[in-house]
Amino acid sequence: MSVFASLVEHLADLLQPLFGASAAAAAIVLFTALVRLLVHPLSRAAARGQKARTRLQPQLAELRRKHAKNPEKLQQAVLELHTAEKVSPLSGCLPSLFQLPAFFLLYHLFSSSAIGGQANGLLSHRLLSAPLGGRWADALGDGGPLGGAGLVYVALFAVVAVVATFSYRLTRRTMADRPVPPTGDGQAVPGVGAITKAMPFMSFFTLVTVAVVPLAAALYVVTSTAWSAAERAVLYR
Repeated sequence: MSVFASLVEHLADLLQPLFGASAAAAAIVLFTALVRLLVHPLSRAAARGQKARTRLQPQLAELRRKHAKNPEKLQQAVLELHTAEKVSPLSGCLPSLFQLPAFFLLYHLFSSSAIGGQANGLLSHRLLSAPLGGRWADALGDGGPLGGAGLVYVALFAVVAVVATFSYRLTRRTMADRPVPPTGDGQAVPGVGAITKAMPFMSFFTLVTVAVVPLAAALYVVTSTAWSAAERAVLYR
């Protein structure tokens, strides 16, 4: 973790002439963008996989009709179809999985009072009036929601709300354009209805994450979420 802390410090030093006391916050945003650039090929592969799975839905529905009474044979047939079409069911999860280490590193880095036996100097950095190691609860206790630190969170919540609303509309439109067909006997696939209703609202859960994690990790989440929304708008158009 000390190596990662040094990386953030060096980025902050490079950005200090432009961002002053908020250079570490800018470094986290830049670091997030770099991570997303590295993960972008996986996101492109996930988009191709999603389009391929949508194209295969009629064949999957036929397999479900054909093997309705034999789940093991159905599973094997679906696997063979995915293999033949070079479609991986896990491709959509890979971009998120590869980002988790970076998020948890930031979380632990700005939750630790010491690094390598020395005081964590990163905790002294701020975004305007809000310390990067602080949380929304700390801001509420120090000036309230409209205090200096509280206003930083108000701005972050506003950005997340805008991005979540955009993602909500994009998801609704995508699901309307690519509905999951019923099984061969005309019945809906079990559980899909509930998932379909809940999925567009998933982006709003980011508000909860931003409220409970250290501000540095919240900046990562907000930047990554905004990137994801823009990326999906381009890749799934």
